[in-house]
Amino acid sequence: MNEERRKILEMLQQGKITVEETERLLAALASPEETKAEAHKTDCKYLRIVVEPGPQSVDRDRVNIRVPMKLIRAGLKWAAFVPKHAQTSINQALHEKGIDLDFAQITREDIEELVTQLNDLTVEVEGKETVRICCE
Repeated sequence: MNEERRKILEMLQQGKITVEETERLLAALASPEETKAEAHKTDCKYLRIVVEPGPQSVDRDRVNIRVPMKLIRAGLKWAAFVPKHAQTSINQALHEKGIDLDFAQITREDIEELVTQLNDLTVEVEGKETVRICCE
């Protein structure tokens, strides 16, 4: 523990500062790496995808998908079992679609960042339907 943190905790123990003030001071001391790691954490338990029919929709079907984040994270772990030659094929297919991603290098932080970026995304498809993606 560094000296600044120790002093802050001593001030808390002595009653010179409140718990809230302690939290703010400790957060101010956090390294950029710690702050970045905290920013990537998400309290998202589910990734929800909702498709609502628009006024020009022919079939009027509604879709409501709720995927547990634990399942997505578990899938990431299973990716390690994909054979190397299949990973190469997957990477090529992704690259052909304009997605520059190395399937073997996806980390939990990448998934968390993706979910964070997708949260509250709404896409309207030519008046036919609206697709919403959000975290719950």
